[in-house]
Amino acid sequence: MKTRILPILLLLLPGWLPALATAAPDWDQLPPEQQRILGELKLAERWDTLPEARRERLLKGLSHWQKMTPAERRIARKNLKRWRKLPPERRKALRHRLRRYLQLPPDKRRLVRERAHQFRQLPPERRRQLRERWRRLSPAERRHTRERLLRGGRSFSRGPMGRRTLILPGPQRELIARRPPTTFRPCPPSA
Repeated sequence: MKTRILPILLLLLPGWLPALATAAPDWDQLPPEQQRILGELKLAERWDTLPEARRERLLKGLSHWQKMTPAERRIARKNLKRWRKLPPERRKALRHRLRRYLQLPPDKRRLVRERAHQFRQLPPERRRQLRERWRRLSPAERRHTRERLLRGGRSFSRGPMGRRTLILPGPQRELIARRPPTTFRPCPPSA
Protein backbone atom coordinates (compact mmCIF):
# COMPACT_ATOMS: atom_id res chain seq x y z
CA MET A 1 0.00 0.00 0.00
CA LYS A 2 2.78 2.44 0.96
CA THR A 3 4.62 1.72 -2.29
CA ARG A 4 1.58 2.77 -4.32
CA ILE A 5 1.02 6.03 -2.45
CA LEU A 6 4.62 7.23 -2.73
CA PRO A 7 4.68 7.41 -6.58
CA ILE A 8 1.32 9.19 -6.57
CA LEU A 9 2.61 11.74 -4.05
CA LEU A 10 5.76 12.24 -6.11
CA LEU A 11 3.65 12.89 -9.20
CA LEU A 12 1.53 15.45 -7.34
CA LEU A 13 4.49 17.19 -5.70
CA PRO A 14 5.43 19.34 -8.75
CA GLY A 15 1.89 20.72 -8.74
CA TRP A 16 2.23 21.71 -5.09
CA LEU A 17 5.63 23.38 -5.42
CA PRO A 18 4.46 26.51 -7.27
CA ALA A 19 1.70 27.00 -4.70
CA LEU A 20 4.22 26.65 -1.88
CA ALA A 21 6.70 28.97 -3.59
CA THR A 22 4.17 31.77 -4.15
CA ALA A 23 2.73 31.66 -0.63
CA ALA A 24 2.84 35.12 0.91
CA PRO A 25 5.14 35.07 3.96
CA ASP A 26 4.04 35.80 7.51
CA TRP A 27 4.98 39.17 9.03
CA ASP A 28 8.06 37.75 10.78
CA GLN A 29 9.39 36.38 7.48
CA LEU A 30 9.26 39.75 5.68
CA PRO A 31 12.51 41.69 5.17
CA PRO A 32 12.88 44.72 7.52
CA GLU A 33 12.47 47.22 4.64
CA GLN A 34 9.13 45.68 3.63
CA GLN A 35 8.02 45.59 7.27
CA ARG A 36 8.86 49.29 7.61
CA ILE A 37 6.86 50.30 4.51
CA LEU A 38 3.90 48.05 5.31
CA GLY A 39 4.01 49.29 8.91
CA GLU A 40 3.60 52.86 7.65
CA LEU A 41 0.43 51.65 5.91
CA LYS A 42 -0.79 50.31 9.28
CA LEU A 43 -0.70 46.72 8.07
CA ALA A 44 1.69 45.37 10.72
CA GLU A 45 -0.98 44.38 13.24
CA ARG A 46 -3.28 42.62 10.78
CA TRP A 47 -0.81 41.27 8.17
CA ASP A 48 -1.07 37.65 9.31
CA THR A 49 -4.89 37.80 9.29
CA LEU A 50 -5.14 39.09 5.71
CA PRO A 51 -6.15 36.60 3.00
CA GLU A 52 -3.19 35.11 1.16
CA ALA A 53 -4.25 36.59 -2.21
CA ARG A 54 -4.42 40.09 -0.67
CA ARG A 55 -0.95 39.71 0.89
CA GLU A 56 0.44 38.58 -2.47
CA ARG A 57 -1.11 41.61 -4.21
CA LEU A 58 0.28 43.93 -1.55
CA LEU A 59 3.77 42.44 -1.90
CA LYS A 60 3.60 42.72 -5.68
CA GLY A 61 2.55 46.37 -5.37
CA LEU A 62 5.30 46.99 -2.82
CA SER A 63 7.87 45.48 -5.16
CA HIS A 64 6.64 47.77 -7.92
CA TRP A 65 6.78 50.76 -5.53
CA GLN A 66 10.38 50.01 -4.58
CA LYS A 67 11.39 50.06 -8.27
CA MET A 68 9.81 53.49 -8.87
CA THR A 69 11.83 56.68 -9.17
CA PRO A 70 11.13 59.49 -6.67
CA ALA A 71 9.23 61.42 -9.38
CA GLU A 72 7.04 58.38 -10.13
CA ARG A 73 6.38 57.95 -6.41
CA ARG A 74 5.28 61.59 -6.10
CA ILE A 75 2.82 61.09 -8.95
CA ALA A 76 1.56 57.85 -7.40
CA ARG A 77 1.04 59.56 -4.02
CA LYS A 78 -0.84 62.41 -5.70
CA ASN A 79 -3.08 59.94 -7.58
CA LEU A 80 -3.72 57.92 -4.42
CA LYS A 81 -4.68 61.10 -2.58
CA ARG A 82 -7.14 61.97 -5.37
CA TRP A 83 -8.52 58.41 -5.29
CA ARG A 84 -9.15 58.56 -1.54
CA LYS A 85 -11.08 61.83 -1.93
CA LEU A 86 -13.50 60.29 -4.46
CA PRO A 87 -16.95 59.30 -3.21
CA PRO A 88 -17.46 55.52 -2.90
CA GLU A 89 -19.93 55.36 -5.83
CA ARG A 90 -17.42 57.09 -8.13
CA ARG A 91 -14.68 54.64 -7.07
CA LYS A 92 -17.05 51.74 -7.75
CA ALA A 93 -17.81 53.09 -11.24
CA LEU A 94 -14.11 53.53 -11.98
CA ARG A 95 -13.33 49.98 -10.81
CA HIS A 96 -16.11 48.73 -13.10
CA ARG A 97 -14.64 50.66 -16.06
CA LEU A 98 -11.19 49.25 -15.31
CA ARG A 99 -12.56 45.70 -15.22
CA ARG A 100 -14.30 46.28 -18.57
CA TYR A 101 -11.08 47.70 -20.02
CA LEU A 102 -9.03 44.73 -18.79
CA GLN A 103 -11.52 42.33 -20.41
CA LEU A 104 -10.88 43.87 -23.83
CA PRO A 105 -8.50 42.07 -26.18
CA PRO A 106 -4.98 43.60 -26.34
CA ASP A 107 -5.58 45.29 -29.72
CA LYS A 108 -8.74 47.01 -28.43
CA ARG A 109 -6.91 48.12 -25.26
CA ARG A 110 -4.18 49.63 -27.42
CA LEU A 111 -6.85 51.44 -29.43
CA VAL A 112 -8.47 52.81 -26.26
CA ARG A 113 -5.09 54.12 -25.09
CA GLU A 114 -4.49 55.74 -28.49
CA ARG A 115 -7.93 57.39 -28.46
CA ALA A 116 -7.34 58.68 -24.92
CA HIS A 117 -3.98 60.07 -26.01
CA GLN A 118 -5.60 61.76 -29.02
CA PHE A 119 -8.22 63.29 -26.74
CA ARG A 120 -5.59 64.61 -24.32
CA GLN A 121 -3.76 66.27 -27.23
CA LEU A 122 -6.80 68.41 -28.05
CA PRO A 123 -6.91 71.98 -26.70
CA PRO A 124 -8.66 72.25 -23.29
CA GLU A 125 -11.59 74.21 -24.72
CA ARG A 126 -12.19 71.54 -27.38
CA ARG A 127 -12.04 68.78 -24.77
CA ARG A 128 -14.63 70.68 -22.69
CA GLN A 129 -16.91 71.00 -25.74
CA LEU A 130 -16.62 67.29 -26.49
CA ARG A 131 -17.38 66.37 -22.88
CA GLU A 132 -20.49 68.56 -22.97
CA ARG A 133 -21.57 67.00 -26.24
CA TRP A 134 -20.97 63.51 -24.78
CA ARG A 135 -23.17 64.33 -21.77
CA ARG A 136 -26.02 65.30 -24.09
CA LEU A 137 -25.91 61.99 -26.00
CA SER A 138 -28.49 59.34 -25.25
CA PRO A 139 -27.23 55.99 -23.93
CA ALA A 140 -27.80 54.44 -27.39
CA GLU A 141 -25.77 57.20 -29.07
CA ARG A 142 -22.99 56.76 -26.51
CA ARG A 143 -22.92 53.01 -27.12
CA HIS A 144 -22.80 53.58 -30.88
CA THR A 145 -19.94 56.07 -30.49
CA ARG A 146 -17.99 53.73 -28.20
CA GLU A 147 -18.40 50.87 -30.68
CA ARG A 148 -17.23 53.02 -33.56
CA LEU A 149 -14.23 54.24 -31.59
CA LEU A 150 -13.27 50.65 -30.77
CA ARG A 151 -13.74 49.48 -34.35
CA GLY A 152 -10.52 51.18 -35.27
CA GLY A 153 -12.02 53.48 -37.86
CA ARG A 154 -11.28 57.17 -37.86
CA SER A 155 -12.97 58.86 -34.98
CA PHE A 156 -11.34 62.20 -35.59
CA SER A 157 -11.61 64.19 -38.76
CA ARG A 158 -9.80 67.31 -39.80
CA GLY A 159 -11.99 70.31 -39.24
CA PRO A 160 -11.49 73.93 -40.20
CA MET A 161 -7.90 75.11 -40.04
CA GLY A 162 -6.73 71.51 -39.78
CA ARG A 163 -8.13 71.10 -36.25
CA ARG A 164 -9.10 67.61 -35.24
CA THR A 165 -12.82 67.14 -34.64
CA LEU A 166 -14.41 64.17 -32.92
CA ILE A 167 -17.06 62.58 -35.14
CA LEU A 168 -20.23 61.92 -33.15
CA PRO A 169 -23.40 60.14 -34.27
CA GLY A 170 -26.80 61.63 -34.85
CA PRO A 171 -27.63 65.33 -34.83
CA GLN A 172 -24.19 66.26 -33.52
CA ARG A 173 -22.64 64.85 -36.69
CA GLU A 174 -24.83 67.15 -38.77
CA LEU A 175 -23.79 70.12 -36.65
CA ILE A 176 -20.17 69.38 -37.39
CA ALA A 177 -20.90 68.98 -41.10
CA ARG A 178 -22.93 72.23 -41.29
CA ARG A 179 -20.30 74.46 -39.74
CA PRO A 180 -19.39 77.22 -42.15
CA PRO A 181 -15.89 76.71 -43.50
CA THR A 182 -13.29 79.03 -42.14
CA THR A 183 -11.55 80.82 -44.94
CA PHE A 184 -7.93 81.69 -44.74
CA ARG A 185 -7.03 85.15 -45.94
CA PRO A 186 -3.33 85.82 -46.12
CA CYS A 187 -2.10 89.13 -44.80
CA PRO A 188 -1.02 91.60 -47.47
CA PRO A 189 2.73 91.70 -47.92
CA SER A 190 4.40 94.32 -45.79
CA ALA A 191 6.02 97.19 -47.63
